[in-house]
Amino acid sequence: MVFPALNSAWAMEVMRGVVDSGLDVVLSSAAGRGTSWAVDVVRARRAGVLLVTCPISVAEERVFARAGVPLVHIDPVDAAAPDLLSVGATNRAGGVTAVKHLLSLGHRRIAVVGGPPDVLCSRARVDGYRFALRRAGLPFDTALVRHADFTREGGRREAAELLRLSHRPTAIFAANDDQALGVLEAARAAGLSTPRDLSVVGFDDLPAARRATPALTTIRQPLAAMGEQAGRMLTDLIAGHLPPTDRVELATTLVIRTSTAPPPLA
Repeated sequence: MVFPALNSAWAMEVMRGVVDSGLDVVLSSAAGRGTSWAVDVVRARRAGVLLVTCPISVAEERVFARAGVPLVHIDPVDAAAPDLLSVGATNRAGGVTAVKHLLSLGHRRIAVVGGPPDVLCSRARVDGYRFALRRAGLPFDTALVRHADFTREGGRREAAELLRLSHRPTAIFAANDDQALGVLEAARAAGLSTPRDLSVVGFDDLPAARRATPALTTIRQPLAAMGEQAGRMLTDLIAGHLPPTDRVELATTLVIRTSTAPPPLA
C-alpha cells in the first residue's frame, strides 16, 4: 500500500479494509521519491500495489508494467489511466446530498470549502455542490467557494475568510471532516454558535466527527469497504483474473448530527 503520507485517520480506515480482504500488506510512502519507490517495490518482489490517493507518473507506471506488477487505485487523485483499476466513492452524489440537506433546512446562502482543485474527489464534491444549487434555482456565487488542503487548518483559514464577508453564509459544506472541524473552530473564534448561527457539514464520517462539539453532520464515505473492495480486485489481478469492471464507486450516505439546523431568522 502506497500513501502520499501516513498521517490521518482516513488512511487507517482504508488500511483496515485492505487487511480485511485477506492481503498481507507492506506500507510505503511515495512522497518526494521520484520513480525510486516504484523500483524499490519491484526489487522487493511485491505481488501488487495499492495506490491510496497517490498520483502515479507515466515513468512509474512503466516500471510496474515491465515487471508485471498489477496496480489498483483507491480514491485516485486524478482520472485513472485506462489500464488501471480504481475504487472510490460517489463523491459528486455526496456533495449533492450535503447541500440538499442544508437546503431542506432553509439555508440559501451556502458556502463550500473544497479540497485542492486538482484532486478528483474534491472536484466531484464541489461539482455536486454546484449542481444542487442550480437544481434549487440558486445562483452560483464564486465568493462562497474556497479551496484548501484537506486539513483542519485549511478549513479554519478559509472559513474565517468566509465569515468575514459582509453577507456571510449561514451554512458551510466542507470537503472532508478535518476541514469541517476547522470550520467549527473558525465559527467559535468569530463568536458564532453552531448550529444556531452557522450550520456545518463535513465529508468522511471519521471518529472525530462523532466526538466533535457539536457532533458533526457529515457524508459517510465507506472507507473500510473501499479498501476491502480494492484488496479483492488486486487479489484477482495477482491471480491473473480481470475484474468485471475497471471502476467501482461505493455509495455515500448522509449522517445527521447536531451541527446543522435551520438558519437564524433575518
